[in-house]
Amino acid sequence: MPTERLPMRKVREVLRLKHACGASERLIAQSLGIGRTTVGEYLRRAAVVGITWPVTLDDGELERLLFTPAGFYEGPTRAQPDWSRVHAELRRRGVTLMLLWEEYRAEHPDGYGYSRFCDLYGEWRKGVTATMRQAHVAGEKLFVDFAGDTVPVIDGLTGEIRAAHVFVAVLGASNYTFAEARWSEGLADWIGAHVDALAFLGGVPKLIVCDNLKAGVTAACRYEPGINRTYQDMAVHYGTSILPARVRRPRDKAKVENGVLIVERFILARLRNRQFFSLEELNQAIRELLDELNARLMRKLGASRRAFFETLDLPALKALPDEPYQYAEWKQCRVAPDYHVDLHGHLYSVPHALIREVLEARMTGTTVELFHRGKRVASHARSALRNRHTTISEHMPSSHRRYAEWTPARITREAERVGPATAGLCAAIMRAKPHPEQGFRACLGILRLARSYGDERLEAACRRGLDIGATTYGSIASILKSGLDRAYRQEGAAEPSPIHHANIRGGGYYH
Repeated sequence: MPTERLPMRKVREVLRLKHACGASERLIAQSLGIGRTTVGEYLRRAAVVGITWPVTLDDGELERLLFTPAGFYEGPTRAQPDWSRVHAELRRRGVTLMLLWEEYRAEHPDGYGYSRFCDLYGEWRKGVTATMRQAHVAGEKLFVDFAGDTVPVIDGLTGEIRAAHVFVAVLGASNYTFAEARWSEGLADWIGAHVDALAFLGGVPKLIVCDNLKAGVTAACRYEPGINRTYQDMAVHYGTSILPARVRRPRDKAKVENGVLIVERFILARLRNRQFFSLEELNQAIRELLDELNARLMRKLGASRRAFFETLDLPALKALPDEPYQYAEWKQCRVAPDYHVDLHGHLYSVPHALIREVLEARMTGTTVELFHRGKRVASHARSALRNRHTTISEHMPSSHRRYAEWTPARITREAERVGPATAGLCAAIMRAKPHPEQGFRACLGILRLARSYGDERLEAACRRGLDIGATTYGSIASILKSGLDRAYRQEGAAEPSPIHHANIRGGGYYH
C-alpha cells in the first residue's frame, strides 16, 4: 500500500465500479488514474471486512474499517521469476504467459498468482513502447471532445455576434456520432452536452473517454488525473466511469479526433454560409445534417453508422436512469464561528458542532446540500439573495435558539399583556437600535422582571422610566429594586386632571 492513502471518495468509486458496474481491476485503475495494485489492495481490504456496494458508512467509519489490523495482511516474499527468460520464451511460437506461469508455479508452488505474474511482467517491459491498434468492444467507450471550429450566432436584437462551440461524441464500435452546439466549453455546458448525448444514444456506455480540458479534468496527470467532482457525480448517476486521455497522446482518443474532423467537414463546412440567430436554430440545422451523416453508407465497411449502432452498440448499452442528471456544482467551504457557510454570497446554516470544519457543498438550481466526511449534515432551498441568512433552528445552540424564536411583533404582544407603558418602553428600546434584533435581549430582560415584581409594578416602573427617559434594562431594574415605581402605581398611573382657574388663559388664548 502506498504511504499516502486514497481519499475515501475514490475508494467508494473503486467499490462502485467493481461491484455495481462489474469493471475489471485494470479498467478501474485506468478510469481513476491509480495503480492496478492499489485497486487490488483496496478491494482485498474491503473483502476482508465484508464491504461491498452500496456503502452506507461515512468516510470516517469506512477508513477505520479498511485500515484496522484485521484488514491488513502482508504476505511472505515470493520467488521472483527470471523475467529476461520469460521475455525471450514469449518470442517462441505457441508460448504464452499462461504456459510460462504454470511452469513457474510448478517450480515455486507458493509463487505469484497468474494475474500478479502478468502485472509484474508488464511492469518489467515498460521500457518498450508500441503503437496499439485499438479493438473497440460494442457499448464500451464513448469518446467526447469539443471541435476546434466555432459557429457564429447573431443576436437578432443587438446584432452582436457570439461564437458557439460544437460538442462531439463518437461511439467506439459503430462510429455513431452526436454533435451539439453550446455557448461555452465551461463545466455547465460540458455536463449538459453529455446529458443530451446519452439521451440521443438511448443508453449508457461502460466508459467515457475525454480530453484533459479544465471542465472535466482538474489535474491533468498521466498517472493520476483529477476528475472534476461534478463530472464524477454525473458518471455515478449514469453508472459509467470517466477515463481521461493521457496528456499529449491523441491516439488515446483517435475516434473522437476523427469524429471531430468528419463533423467539421460534413456539417460545419456546409453551414459556413448560413446565418443563425439563435442556438436552437443552429442545433436544428446540425441535427438534420447529423441524421444524414449517421445514415450515410461507409464505403469501406458497406454499412451506415446507424446500422452498426443498432446492431452493435445499442444492444450493449446500459439503460438510462429514470431521470436525467441534474447539474450540480461542488464547492469546498469552511464553517464560520456563527455556524454558517458562505455560498455565492448567501449564508446557510449547519449544525453548530461543525464550526471551523471543512464541508463539501452540492448546489443545484434549487437546493444546497452540505456534506461532512461523506455524510449529509444540512439541506436548504437555494437562495439568490446576497448577504442574507438561511437558518434552521435545530442547527443553533440552545442559548441562541431561545432568542431566535423572538420577533419584534412577538415582543410587542408580550409587552402589551403587561401594559401600554411596558409596550411603549420595549418599542422605544428597539427603535433606538440600528436593527430591532439588537434590542431583543434588553426587552426580554425587562419582561422577565415581571416574574419577581409582578405585572403591576413592572408597568409602573416602565411608566416612570418613560417619563424620565430611563429606557434601559438596568434603569427599570433599579426603579423596581429601590421602590420608585410605587408613586406611579394606581393613583399615579392615571392622567392628572386639568386645573381650571380664572387666571389660567388656556391654550386658545395664543391662537
